Amino acid sequence: MASRLSFPDAALPSSTEEIRLRIRAFLEAEIAAGTYVPSCDTWLSGHDADFSRKLGANGFLGLTWPKQYGGHERSALDRFVVVEELLAHGAPIAAHWITDRQSGPGILKHGNDALKEELIPQMAAGEIYFSIGMSEPDSGSDLASIRSTATKVDGGWLLNGTKVWTSQAHNNHYFIVLVRTQPIAESGGKHNGMSQFVMDLRSSGVEVRPIRLLSGHHHFNEVVMTDVFVPDHMMLGVEGNGWNQVVGELAFERSGPERYLSTYPLLAALIDAVGPEPSDEAAAEIGLLVARLAGLRRLCVSVAMSLDAGRLPVTEAALVKDLGTRLEGEIPEVARRLVAPGRIERFDQLVADSVLSAPGFTLRGGTNEILRGIVARELGVR
Repeated sequence: MASRLSFPDAALPSSTEEIRLRIRAFLEAEIAAGTYVPSCDTWLSGHDADFSRKLGANGFLGLTWPKQYGGHERSALDRFVVVEELLAHGAPIAAHWITDRQSGPGILKHGNDALKEELIPQMAAGEIYFSIGMSEPDSGSDLASIRSTATKVDGGWLLNGTKVWTSQAHNNHYFIVLVRTQPIAESGGKHNGMSQFVMDLRSSGVEVRPIRLLSGHHHFNEVVMTDVFVPDHMMLGVEGNGWNQVVGELAFERSGPERYLSTYPLLAALIDAVGPEPSDEAAAEIGLLVARLAGLRRLCVSVAMSLDAGRLPVTEAALVKDLGTRLEGEIPEVARRLVAPGRIERFDQLVADSVLSAPGFTLRGGTNEILRGIVARELGVR
């Protein structure tokens, strides 16, 4: 089978510099004002509603969305630049992250007019926030084995089941939940008979239970749904088309620069810590990390260009995610080897936060083993 894996040569156009300078000036001013302290992995852990609203007010959210819904009709490459700067500056962006990355585009592509008019302007303004309702207990990375259901009732649907690893569900307003609207035995296969709904996380029958990290911090959750009523107009897309919609959504979820920049603030601090005259060992190890980061950045820009052209580079996104999460997990290990603890308090904190967060890097968005299987199948070696 011929491979359709493609990474066109990619370079950011000079037109993106204007928005890069603008977001960089905004972030530097926020840091100087003491609004936040740059940290690692803040796209999942750094929930700050006020900061997200500031981004919306300054035109940094909904960049690619239609102006009629409060968006700015800019390119995916402009959005890439803004996201890259937010991550590099360790900004607290978890509140709006899923909303801006995938929920908004999903609603714009598959949602009815009522959903778009009700939700998209508030999303672009940084006023409402979404989580992801995909993974389930006992399913692992086999997303098609989900057991949560939606049963048709007068005027809507009743949802029952459990979702896990639902980041920020205790803080956010909605999630897009994947459920079965038809049993596997009747649908003709486990990839059929699934649908997506936009569900209000504050609805009656919703219980959000914390899943704590090793550090004791909390952004993951288990969400239990017991006869949660969802109106008909909150179905996303067409009944039974949930699997195809989710596959397209994963291209957005897996391909962004957050897949290799989660620990970038630590890498920058490491370079400062070893100084302008590093040892040969430090120069070699840090040089390798930087070279790998540069290569991943080119791949990621290429994926952004594909998205800008209207394509869904699902396999390419899986490859970027696999390579990227391995790199961001290795950065704290190199930092621990090269810089003795106790020298720089802020550096020690970045190392500690990164080490404690690292176990989740290769899980969220699909385990590396599953992603390699996707790539292998596309290359015809599986």
